[in-house]
Amino acid sequence: MAARKKPTRKAAKKKAPRAKPSTKKASARKASARKAAKRSTPAKKGAASKKAAKKKAAAGRKGKAAKGATDRDLSERKDRETLKCIHDVASEVHGRARRKAKPELKTPLRSLSNVEYDRKVGYFRIGRQRSTRTLTVNTVKTFAQTLKMMALSKEMIETDDFATKRDAYYVTKNWGEAKFDEQTESDAVMDDIEAMFSLHGVTREQLRFYPDEHGGAVAGALTVLDRDPITGEEIEIDCTRFGSGAYSIPSSVEHLSMRTDAEFVLAIETGGMFQRLAAHGFWRERNCILVSMGGVPTRATRRFVRILADQARIPVYAFVDCDPYGIANIYRTLKVGSGNAAHVNRFFCVPQTHFLGVTPQDIVDYDLPTHPLKPVDVKRAKDALKNDPFFTGHPEWKAAMELLLKLGRRAEQQAFAKYGLDAVMTRYLPDKLANPRKFLP
Repeated sequence: MAARKKPTRKAAKKKAPRAKPSTKKASARKASARKAAKRSTPAKKGAASKKAAKKKAAAGRKGKAAKGATDRDLSERKDRETLKCIHDVASEVHGRARRKAKPELKTPLRSLSNVEYDRKVGYFRIGRQRSTRTLTVNTVKTFAQTLKMMALSKEMIETDDFATKRDAYYVTKNWGEAKFDEQTESDAVMDDIEAMFSLHGVTREQLRFYPDEHGGAVAGALTVLDRDPITGEEIEIDCTRFGSGAYSIPSSVEHLSMRTDAEFVLAIETGGMFQRLAAHGFWRERNCILVSMGGVPTRATRRFVRILADQARIPVYAFVDCDPYGIANIYRTLKVGSGNAAHVNRFFCVPQTHFLGVTPQDIVDYDLPTHPLKPVDVKRAKDALKNDPFFTGHPEWKAAMELLLKLGRRAEQQAFAKYGLDAVMTRYLPDKLANPRKFLP
């Protein structure tokens, strides 16, 4: 019997096609599944993106609520600190009276002799000298007025109210023998109280005494986060959306937060120049924030710019007239404060400010139209060179002021209109902003 032959490889391969039908079916099933998956993916992605969007929105609301709570907590903490300062001073006066010792009130000596300037600190600050007011027959009225003014502050903090300086003056008409005859008297006592509490980081605004003047105007790439005074609800104010107008800085700014991606702040002396730059969208072209100072900037304006510069960590450039007043009063006050307010300069000055112009050298370089320096201008410039520690401490400023006196001329911001109404935007500011390192300190 012949032996059965083993199947060859070719034969094995021929038998293999029997499995093909099932393989085809499996492949078809897989292809069908892939198509179904592709069809369902957009829906799944859409659902996922909607879910993510809801999550993000919820997180945003939660973040805003948390921030609002944080702001309220900070405000309440400041109120508690201010009330504690008032309570401590009043308790000390009461304690000395019970011990049959003469009550005293101590305040920093507000005099130029007690003011120092340190370039490292960046502003004028009060020295260590103190003035002591002791209760005597001659001081009894002022002593009583000071305590009653502190009591008024305490009442306003506890009731979440405020008073302008003028309001406070008229409130005192209800104080019998302790009333003030003139507002200058009540203002002086108010300043004494602020000086007393400034050692603990408390300002007049935190004592709820607000200035009568409003702040400056703002236009540009900035969102201000304020709150409704009645409901406490957060309000977002977009400073790019005021059309031909501008955002007005409120009298009290401590509760404000800012959000911006601007590159710098341009603080402008005159309202006319501010209006021109704002109306022509200079802030949009240069990605900046414009602030109108309106002469010597108010406390609110300085504090606003300081908070903005600190929060956004951006530089501030000052653009003022080239005269001793614009330089030695307006610019110097914005940057380092004043000698009379040395006790609160650390809150209201903006040390990161630099002087863009108009400089004495600009008068020469741009052949600007000028006016003669008045005797009061010459006196102010010479006083700055001789007595002002800010100018004596900066050789660059000493040289600039000496050049101004040598020229005997002054120039205004609007002088660039000699070359066309828009020359300040198309020529001068671009020239200066090309090299901020050359700005005067």
